[in-house]
Amino acid sequence: MIYDYEVTTGKGEKLSLAEYRGKVILIVNTATGCGFTPQYEPIEQLYKDYHDKGLEILDIPCNQFGGQAPGSDDEIHEFCTLHYNTTFPQMKKSDVNGENELPLYTYLKAEKGFAGFDEHELKPLLEDMFTKADPDWARKPDIKWNFTKFVIDREGKVAARFEPTADMKKVEECIKALL
Repeated sequence: MIYDYEVTTGKGEKLSLAEYRGKVILIVNTATGCGFTPQYEPIEQLYKDYHDKGLEILDIPCNQFGGQAPGSDDEIHEFCTLHYNTTFPQMKKSDVNGENELPLYTYLKAEKGFAGFDEHELKPLLEDMFTKADPDWARKPDIKWNFTKFVIDREGKVAARFEPTADMKKVEECIKALL
């Protein structure tokens, strides 16, 4: 269950996800220099619209995809607040794949594996890039790119996984249905 995990905040404090018991949680691995970085804007809007109704957001910066999240936790936070006026909490920059991945991500990927990209202008580019690197990529549950989102229901179960190509309206519909 999600409440068995903890993450480290951008300020270096441990945060037990048990503190979010009874809330809907959006967990997203982010990057500041990615084609999907403008998704910070609708994510912030979700936070503004639904935080008072029980939505929490875990923004977990990750530099594993094209080195698109350079800089310190403070620099990333400054970028997000300056360019996207983010107010939701930001966690410590962390790995989401590989031997140093957050245990939280090991759990999330086991619960909801990769099910393909939605139609998007970047879909062909991503699929071509992954196929060249690993012909078996689509069968693996790994996080494929920045801005992969997991939605957790009020009971702490993984309700949905959205790839970065998913329309943010779909993410919002899922969250609204769970609130």
